[in-house]
Amino acid sequence: MKDTENHSASKSPLPMVIQILLPIFLVILCAGILVLCFIRPYEVAKTYLHIAFMDSTGTSTISGTTTAGLNIIETDIDTNYTGETNNEGTVIIPDYGTQCAILEAESIGLYVPVYWGGGSELLEQGACITPASAAFGSTGNSVVSGHVNTFFHDLDQLEVGDIITAYTTYGKFTYEVTERISFASSNKSYLKQTDDDRLTIYTCDMQLLGSSSTRVGTICTLTSKEFYETDTEITDNEEESTT
Repeated sequence: MKDTENHSASKSPLPMVIQILLPIFLVILCAGILVLCFIRPYEVAKTYLHIAFMDSTGTSTISGTTTAGLNIIETDIDTNYTGETNNEGTVIIPDYGTQCAILEAESIGLYVPVYWGGGSELLEQGACITPASAAFGSTGNSVVSGHVNTFFHDLDQLEVGDIITAYTTYGKFTYEVTERISFASSNKSYLKQTDDDRLTIYTCDMQLLGSSSTRVGTICTLTSKEFYETDTEITDNEEESTT
C-alpha cells in the first residue's frame, strides 16, 4: 500500500500557481535574452580593443569601409601629443563620415571615436557630432550623441566637475561638466548654437524594453584649447625670423 501511495504522489501534478507562473517566467526570460542580443556588447569591447592595439604614439590605423553608400573613415589621432601648442589655431572640418576626434572621460571610463555626421551607420562605429554644430575648437555648441546601449551606456554617471577631453588631429580641447540635463526628444533647445564655447553630450534614457523619448546628458564648458603647432607653422615662423 505504501509503495502505491508513493507512486501516486510522485505523479501528482504541479501546484496550480506554478503551472500559471512558469509560462510567464519563460516568456520574460526569452524576452530578456532577445534584448541582450540587440544590445550588441561587442561594440563596447571593440572600443577597448582599439585602445589595447594602439601603437606607442597613441594613434590608430587609417581604414575605410563603405556602408550603404557611406564611406566611413577612421583617422590617425594622437592622444599623447608632446609638441608645442598654441591657444589659437586652425580648425579642420572633415568630410562627412570621417572620424574627427576621440572623446575621453576618465571618471566613467569613456573612450570613444567621434565621427562627423550622423545616422545609424556612423552610430554603429562610435559617437557622432552633427555638422550643424560647432567643430571642436570652434566658438559655439559642439553637440555629440551616441547610443546608450553601446558607447554611452555610462553617460548618466557623469557628475558636475568631471573632465572630458576631445582629441583631434589639430588639437586637444578640455571641457568641464557644468550641468546634467534631461529633456524630451522633441526639445531641440539644447542642440542649438550658442555664443559660448561648450560641449553638449547626450544619449537616450536607458529603457529595458522599447525606445525612450527622454534624452539625458551633460553640458560642458570649454576650459582649455591646445592647438598643435604643425611643421608648416614652425617652418613659417623660422622663415619670418630670418627675414
